[in-house]
Amino acid sequence: MCRTDQGPEPGEEQDVDATDAVFTSLLEDSAEELYEQAPCGYLSTLMDGTIAKINTTLLDWLGLDRSRVVGRMQFIDLLTVGGKLYHETHFAPLLQMKGEVNGIALDIKAAGKQRMAVLVTSKVKTSQDGEPMLIRTTVFDARDRRAYEAELLRGRKAAEEARRRSEADRARLQEALAVLQQSLLPTALPVVPGLEAGSYYHTASPDLLGGDFYDLFPLGPGRWAFFLGDVCGKGPQAAAVTSLARYTLRAAALHNADPVTVLTTLNTVLHERYASGEGRYCTAIFGVLEPGDGHVGVHLASGGHPSALIQRADGSADYLPTPGGLLIGVLPQAPFTAARTDLLPGDTLLLYTDGLTEARIGPERELYGEDALRTFTAAQPPAGPQALITALSGLLTSFGDGLDDDTALLALGVPAARPTSASEDLT
Repeated sequence: MCRTDQGPEPGEEQDVDATDAVFTSLLEDSAEELYEQAPCGYLSTLMDGTIAKINTTLLDWLGLDRSRVVGRMQFIDLLTVGGKLYHETHFAPLLQMKGEVNGIALDIKAAGKQRMAVLVTSKVKTSQDGEPMLIRTTVFDARDRRAYEAELLRGRKAAEEARRRSEADRARLQEALAVLQQSLLPTALPVVPGLEAGSYYHTASPDLLGGDFYDLFPLGPGRWAFFLGDVCGKGPQAAAVTSLARYTLRAAALHNADPVTVLTTLNTVLHERYASGEGRYCTAIFGVLEPGDGHVGVHLASGGHPSALIQRADGSADYLPTPGGLLIGVLPQAPFTAARTDLLPGDTLLLYTDGLTEARIGPERELYGEDALRTFTAAQPPAGPQALITALSGLLTSFGDGLDDDTALLALGVPAARPTSASEDLT
């Protein structure tokens, strides 16, 4: 606590005297010496820029004698060419308009013909009547700051260049992935007499190869095969499985087109290929189309894949059940479920991957589900495969970020019978 009711203790008076002596030694420099040896440059100029006074610090930076500067040079003479241009176009007009400028970055011509970065602050001194008399200027050494700014600029340029290269690499990667993805899908569906076909593929991520696949191809005169599947996982490994599955299904179908036999062959190939490492498997539907008189016979089998959906010409829609089919590639031997149906004029068979039914919707992020898909399909006019594919692609778009998986659609249908006119009936 401080004692206010007593005088200084013995010895305290000596401490105060010692402290005063220290401060006196610090302040013994004259004002003139403080001006001359200041850690920054000082100069005063007339209103036309002629230097009237300059301190030793600034003269040392410039490498000039006082006799060569005072009354003989103007402030602008101390600047580099770029500094002179900026002084004439910005510095001087701003000083004349506002009476002061602060922290302007300029370069002066230092000793040894070197450029020296400085920060300049100037203020106009006026008389009691407000008339400008002279300009007082302070010059700060900004070489370290300029080096720091240059380093920051180099770092920024390096970061921008790295980002540009990264974006270019990303663009090339996405282009390569897109080309590879297209190689796993048919470029266009073939024309099948007496049948219409439509397809759609949604990629959830442009950076990852999807595992969904489909195809439609001829088996021989009057017979066509189709398949649609979904490989577990994404990326290059999933793409390798997709490629193997597609070509296995095609080759097996040309040897024996029975749907159960084809899926059994695929199961054997996948299990033997990946049994020794990380297991790889897929779901798939494989089927055969046999156009007949006024209809198309469908014989298909499923291995763990969502059931196909049929939109009938009367506006109804229902699934073609294929229960019990096991995932393809999990076990050395697996059961597969077959089913048959006929597509009549106006009917459409829809195959899809689970990205559609497992999309998240609503505030509660609920699964879209098979019931909702059937209801949506039944609500669409039976206008053929392409019309149904168009409606479903719009539905997928409406899911927004709720659609987080790749989705493949394949629709096959028999064209509706063209209504005959009264004149045709008479003939």
